[in-house]
Amino acid sequence: MIQRMVVVGANLAGGTAAAVLRDEGFEGEVVLVGEEPRPPYERPPFSKEYLRGERSFDDTLVRPAGFWEEHGIETRFGVRATRIDPAERVVELDDGDRLPYDAVLVATGCRNRRLGVPGADLEGVLDLRTVADADRIREAMGSGGPAVVVGMGFIGCEVAACLVERGVPVAAVEPLPAPLHRALGEEVGRVVEGIHRDRGVNLVLGDGVAAFEGAGRVEAVVTTQGRRLPCDVAIVGVGVVPATDVVDGTGVELDDGIVVDELCRTSVEGIYAAGDVARHYHPSAGRHVRVEHWQNALKQGQAAARSMLGKGAPYEDVHWFWSDQYEHNIQYAGFHGPWDELVVRGSLEERSFVAFYLEKGRVRGVVALDRGRDLRRAMPLVKTAAAVPPGVLRDPSVDIRKTVS
Repeated sequence: MIQRMVVVGANLAGGTAAAVLRDEGFEGEVVLVGEEPRPPYERPPFSKEYLRGERSFDDTLVRPAGFWEEHGIETRFGVRATRIDPAERVVELDDGDRLPYDAVLVATGCRNRRLGVPGADLEGVLDLRTVADADRIREAMGSGGPAVVVGMGFIGCEVAACLVERGVPVAAVEPLPAPLHRALGEEVGRVVEGIHRDRGVNLVLGDGVAAFEGAGRVEAVVTTQGRRLPCDVAIVGVGVVPATDVVDGTGVELDDGIVVDELCRTSVEGIYAAGDVARHYHPSAGRHVRVEHWQNALKQGQAAARSMLGKGAPYEDVHWFWSDQYEHNIQYAGFHGPWDELVVRGSLEERSFVAFYLEKGRVRGVVALDRGRDLRRAMPLVKTAAAVPPGVLRDPSVDIRKTVS
């Protein structure tokens, strides 16, 4: 009989899982371990509203600060789990404690990639993962001096937009041909490029960073092609790596994250994983996928908790995320890999569209710019990998919902 649950990772996935264990009636011990000295919070506002000063930290909390004590959940914040011992069924902490478990959930998320170039450790070279990181960027924004954003993925694009809206001159360096190229492809990325250029961002595309220059503090970013971009601050967003250290040596299967099945179970009995760190089998995709988005952390945290209690069902939500940049809203649903056709309903040039990513004629993903309702209507096409003629997808007179068989 399960008497003690340990959740490693006090973030959206882990905090949600701990709360759902209680919501589902579990009366045994629940321990929530988090490396940061704060209760679980949501990260998306830190590249949007929080960074602009429009939202407080308390507004980002997964549950109100008093929730954990009120629901009998033991919290170990400011402590890092260093190792899981599946033979003895204990979680080892960096303060020397050992927490016994009947089931353990790993929700350790990811860590930011670092640039291994000269000057990367200069003061003023920042990245964004935690609320403390966001506070440092907000403080740096206050100087009003120029900034360089390195990497124009979603975090980079959102930070660049926030900086511009706060009156900070921005240059951005991206080695790929367009912003969001890896996630959304060049055609859609070119639309995002135009949005940022119209707002004054100096986009340096197809180029990388050779070094950060400065006497103690960053003063310029030097690119691989020899450009020198003066700055008071540089914000680096070049991707993440799954934080899997805690399961090293346990026998848990790893492959770009912790591999789990559709019930969030790892290859080792009693160990589960959810959120950014988990590479989960998705029934609709027909393969394992790892997703770094708010919706997945929330929903998979819920699903993992139910699986730990023996109440689980296959986790098969269609992955969805959004990005706010200036006055524009980008939404995406699906789990496409390489696609062979992009079908656009609306207009890329007019910046109002829904675009469908097709693989062998089947809808694998959908992206929308300022047309969130149309995207929601298209999500069933993604879930079923529907085969819809491109002409039907393009035709604005056809109700997308009626193409679902």
